[in-house]
Amino acid sequence: MIRVLLVDDHDVVREGLRSLLRRAQDIEVVGEAASAASAVSEAHRLQPDVVVLDVRLPDGNGVEVCRDIRAARPESRVLMLTSYADDEALFASIMAGAAGYLLKETRASALLEAIVTAARGGSLLDPSMTQRVFERLRTAGSGSADPMAQLSEQEQRILGLIAEGKTNREIASEVYLSDKTVKHYVSNILSKLQLTRRSEAAAFWARHGTSK
Repeated sequence: MIRVLLVDDHDVVREGLRSLLRRAQDIEVVGEAASAASAVSEAHRLQPDVVVLDVRLPDGNGVEVCRDIRAARPESRVLMLTSYADDEALFASIMAGAAGYLLKETRASALLEAIVTAARGGSLLDPSMTQRVFERLRTAGSGSADPMAQLSEQEQRILGLIAEGKTNREIASEVYLSDKTVKHYVSNILSKLQLTRRSEAAAFWARHGTSK
């Protein structure tokens, strides 16, 4: 069974999601939360496979909640669910480690599929929204003929992991380095590419790294 935690400050939304997920034989709603604080505590207590998380909460930012949950337990996958097609929130969610960013108008079948995909370790994002973000950040990064060449093999590997939305802690585990060393690598990568944010680094990788 895929264990799911629902986080939304509107009772009617949570009830609708709960009713929808009851139809799936392989999904179980193990808990609910209506605030950022309770979302983090319930995620810690219940250790769900997937958290369906509203981007906007009354006492905090859903993106920060996503980051906190992923930092504490990387095994818990997070799907951001929102009423607004917000480019900034989308990319912030990607950088926080969200597995997906879906609009609340998403079809029921698509949401169910997204939960299963996330639980299996997959990643999914609305193509129309990600396209707008990458278009907006298309000029990020160096203008050299082969900008990836200025990065070492290890730096290129870490840049790819940044683009996947992994936290420094997750990257450290994957490349067998300390969190402090990874933080140093990230700073060096941003400096070499003349970037200031991880979101810009992800956009840079989308342009130059995926073909490597």
